[in-house]
Amino acid sequence: MPQPLRGMPSPVAPSSRPYMRNHLNLHLDRGFQVGHPCHIDSDTMATVKQVQVTFDCTNPRAVAEFWKAVLGYVDPPIPPGFDSWDAYEASLPVESRGSSWACQDPDGIGPRLYFQRVPEAKTVKNRLHLDVRVGAGLTGDERVSALEAEAARLGPLGARRLHLLPADEENEACLVMQDVEGNEFCLD
Repeated sequence: MPQPLRGMPSPVAPSSRPYMRNHLNLHLDRGFQVGHPCHIDSDTMATVKQVQVTFDCTNPRAVAEFWKAVLGYVDPPIPPGFDSWDAYEASLPVESRGSSWACQDPDGIGPRLYFQRVPEAKTVKNRLHLDVRVGAGLTGDERVSALEAEAARLGPLGARRLHLLPADEENEACLVMQDVEGNEFCLD
């Protein structure tokens, strides 16, 4: 997928859990007092239209296929003048083929995901990760069962289960996973 497609369409308190320190949830419906570090004035908010999440990876199409299966996402529309993405890729210079890929929510609600090839492999923990909300509204054993069931579905797709973070006085349980290239995400 070409670089020009990259810009196309697509909440708040940090947790006390160490693995969640960089976890950011953007709640656009919740305001903060002026002076609060997370306060955004209405003029600034009006300019934010969409969010795209970009992954650095070694095999963009494989990572995109994994996330399409996880989230029910689809490929973007095929560029005009081509009958398939493969035909489009074949039209690119050899060094650009396979350098990027994208997928998007078919309903246009979730963020677009963009995958770009980088020369280096992942070496440390992500500073940002996706939470796949399969246990929303569930608690206790019912929540853990839902998380484990989704982990079992994702295993054959290439996901790796790392560990279950049990519920505590502030947070419900979540399951830490890795995608096909080792990028951490949570089943939440």
